[in-house]
Amino acid sequence: MPSLKEIKGRIASVNSTRKITSAMKMVASSKLHHAQQMIENMLPYENMLERILRSFLASEADAHTVFSEVRPVKHVAFVVYSSNSSLCGGFNANVTKMLHAAVEEFSALGKENILVYPVGRKIAEQVQKMGLKSAGDFTELADKPNVAQCIDIARELGEKFLKGEIDRIELIYHHFKSAGSQILQRKTFLPIDVNEVIGQDNDRDLSHKTVTPEMQEYLRKNAKEEEKKKKVESKPLNDNFIVEPDMDTVLKTLIPKLAHLMLYTALLDSNASEHAARMVAMQTATDNADELLRVLNLQYNKSRQQAITNELLDIVGGSVNN
Repeated sequence: MPSLKEIKGRIASVNSTRKITSAMKMVASSKLHHAQQMIENMLPYENMLERILRSFLASEADAHTVFSEVRPVKHVAFVVYSSNSSLCGGFNANVTKMLHAAVEEFSALGKENILVYPVGRKIAEQVQKMGLKSAGDFTELADKPNVAQCIDIARELGEKFLKGEIDRIELIYHHFKSAGSQILQRKTFLPIDVNEVIGQDNDRDLSHKTVTPEMQEYLRKNAKEEEKKKKVESKPLNDNFIVEPDMDTVLKTLIPKLAHLMLYTALLDSNASEHAARMVAMQTATDNADELLRVLNLQYNKSRQQAITNELLDIVGGSVNN
């Protein structure tokens, strides 16, 4: 049985750890709020772009462009989003696991024909361990989302796709649904299916940054209502509406903008998901520390009471002998 001094030292150690986890939870909560605001600032542009594309696609029977051309896959690229730091639960481990599965799926191509754009230090380290070809260093982008750099990556990928250097491009990231729910997704970036991409991720809950049983129950009850809201039918353009210079030119301009938005949206979702995962992990660690402190304090009090009882028995026994 541990001594009172050992138990007291362990209580002090757990208390120190609890202070750290509690502080990290507060920092993650603040960063999550900032990440949610960035998503909210992006949503008006996303909604307007999707609304325009829905209207054009409802009028245009065939929205085929060079970016939607499906061809045999000989070269594949992955844009994978992770974090630069750890202590966020299984956030990075799940991304790594999905990347392994994706690479295994295209293993027949050979590692020399698989290119990875690692956004985040954790996934960059895994790419190096797996012996895959990396397209560059994007660690700074994971901490500081930058729309300009996302557009540069999207343009580079688009050029390689048009030149035939890459036949398929996929995104692997966490879709931020709410503070308590982040869904790991593997989405095709190119060739792009506009009808499939538009509106599929408009299910975020950005009004909360806490995780409680009541919130989880609320999300479950409102899941069906959210699905109904997503299925909004598009009305075709008015026949008198004149498109200049022509429909194909407008679509060729809008679809690349949608591709740029996909990369930036995935980055914002991954960033918010990282902070939410870290907040939940630190909250769990703090709760575990509280439970451990309760057990240690109980053990300390029992040991102290037993020590006092033993001393009393010794005193009483000594007086009786005298």
